[in-house]
Formats: sequence, C-alpha cells, structure tokens
Amino acid sequence: MTEAVSTGHGERAHPDFLQHHFDTPEQQFTSGKLGMWLFLATEVLLFAGLFCAYAVYRGIHPEIFEYAHRFLDKSLGATNTVILLCSSFTMAWAVRSSQLGKRGLTAALLALTILGGIGFMSIKYVEYHHKWKVGLLWGTHYHPSAEAMEGHGAPEDTAAGVAHQDETDAAESAAAAEPPAAGPQLPDLSGLPAGVEPTNVPHGAVGPEGTIAERPAEVLPVGEEEVKNVHIFFGIYFLMTGLHGIHVLVGMGLIGWVLRRTLRGDFGPEYYTPVDLVGLYWHLVDLIWIFLFPLLYLIH
Repeated sequence: MTEAVSTGHGERAHPDFLQHHFDTPEQQFTSGKLGMWLFLATEVLLFAGLFCAYAVYRGIHPEIFEYAHRFLDKSLGATNTVILLCSSFTMAWAVRSSQLGKRGLTAALLALTILGGIGFMSIKYVEYHHKWKVGLLWGTHYHPSAEAMEGHGAPEDTAAGVAHQDETDAAESAAAAEPPAAGPQLPDLSGLPAGVEPTNVPHGAVGPEGTIAERPAEVLPVGEEEVKNVHIFFGIYFLMTGLHGIHVLVGMGLIGWVLRRTLRGDFGPEYYTPVDLVGLYWHLVDLIWIFLFPLLYLIH
C-alpha cells in the first residue's frame, strides 16, 4: 500500500488544480484574482503617464493636434473600436460558459475573441503601413510626402489657406517696399469735438499677430509652413497605439493558451480561474482603446 505524501492538506481530497500552498480552491481563486487586479493597477499607472504626456503636449500645442489628427482615418479607428467591443463581449461570455462547464462553447468564444484581436491588428497594420509610406512618422523620421498632404486626412481648406498666405506675403512685401515715414505718425485730428485738446503722443508700436486661438478660422494652420513640430503628435500616436498593440498581441497569446487548455478539458465549474483572469486582462486592453480612439482620432 502506497503511503500518502504529506502536502500540508492532510489526507482530505486534493484536486489536481489546487496548488500546494493553498488550502482551498476558493482561497486560490481569490488570491489569483487579487494578484491580477494588482497587475492591472500597474498597467493603468503605465498608461496614465502616457495620458499625462498627451495632456501636457496638447495643452501647450493645441494647433499641432488639431492639424495632425486629420491625417488619421476615423473610419478605421471606429471599426477597430467596434471589433474590440465585440471581442470583449465574447470574452466575457467565454468566462461564463466556462463556469457552466460548456467546453465547446467556451472554445468557440475564445476562438472568436482571438479572431477579433487578429482583425484589430490587421487594421492597425494598414494604418501603420500607410503612415510609413507617406512619411507621417515621429521625430526626424517625419517627412510627409505629396501623397500625404493631398490624400485622405489632409485639411479640406489647404488651397484657401495657401491663397491667404500668398496674399499675406504680397501685402507684407508691399509694406516693406514703402519708404519709412519721416517721423512719428500722428492720428487724424480733424474730427475731434470742440474743446478737446490734441496730444503729441504717437501711436504705440504694432503688436504681434496674437495666438493661434485669436486668429480667424479661415487662417488657422493648414500646411507645413504654419504648423511646426507636427512630429510630436505622431510620436505620441505611435507610442500609445504601439504599446497598446503589444498588449493586444500578449492578450491574444494568453487567450490561445487558455483555448488550448480548454480543449484539453482543464476547466469546468470547479476551476476556471485562468479563463477569468485572462478575461480581466482583455477587458483592460479594450478599455484603454476606448480612451485612445477619441483622444487621437476625434480631436475638435
């Protein structure tokens, strides 16, 4: 007769899925979920720093974000949003079906979730490939081509803005060609009311044109000549969406691991912890994109 090996649990029934340092399945589940929430908190802190950087740069340079976001395809971004929302639904459904012991349904839902991730990354590849092709990149790599300026996402009022700029340049050239006045320019005093003494104080110097916000709508920045440092936006865009894309790939790998174990029959009503924890991670990935989409694609 084989002697029972002491594992700290006595001789009572010990399920295969219960790790040796836990007394009960409930304790193991609670500990695992607490650990996952702590990990997700660190992920939130990571992206919170990036969101703060976004807020600072957008607050300092609103004209850059207003101009550059027009080069992003809102329809592709919206499609990716719908895809992730649907995949989040299938993931939550997979967790529930695993709790009920429906192995086949769980596997099908996990596979659909992976397909959603593949669809998301495929669309993101299309966006990245186009940005790379036309030079809409970060830092010193930012060299927009003629296709980028004339293709989708370019401002509709580019021609009007260029015409206005030409008129402004012509006016400035004409003013520069005029000979300087012999002395200070005094105001016209012919219309002063009776009894009002004129003053010999000349006009003050002409001040600057003002900030971007004070300029009329028809002369808002519309071209590379007026909007500087556009590469800042694309640096933030690629950093935030790229990091999010890495999380999508990690999530797809984890879901694939859970799918393989589901097909093997490792999960059921008594033990579904990995499915639940991977589902939490996938929901965070979905939630982060819900913030990224309007902040990058829907700037007004």
